[in-house]
Amino acid sequence: MASTNSTEYANYVAVPRVNNAPGKWYGKLRVFEANVTLASQADGDTVNLFILPKGFMPCFGMLHSPTLGSSTIAIGVSGTAGKYRAAATHTAVIPTLFGVVTSMAGTPLTADETIILTNTTAALPASGTLTVRMFGTGQE
Repeated sequence: MASTNSTEYANYVAVPRVNNAPGKWYGKLRVFEANVTLASQADGDTVNLFILPKGFMPCFGMLHSPTLGSSTIAIGVSGTAGKYRAAATHTAVIPTLFGVVTSMAGTPLTADETIILTNTTAALPASGTLTVRMFGTGQE
């Protein structure tokens, strides 16, 4: 049977060895967390969540909250509201994973990014807490 190598494996077994980018192998999983107090934020409002630093490689995100009803939220950056989570409702009351494949492809950020939540439909609930977490690897 044929056997092929991932790019990172090929780097590791090369002579001389080629070091993989920070976070590719032996990377530490990092998390950024933001807690948003729900207060009937209006359609079109944004909430600043956190800043992902240059070199960070986003892997996936997680939402946890009471149901947001008919509100539709996106998670991204200014100018690309749905970079990390396309606009959608969130009705689950359990932690829910999210991620846009092209934005979570293991490519390090080339600059710091301020991550925002954009409410794109109907006001958010009047009470409760929405927790947004972004997981990834990267430089120390």
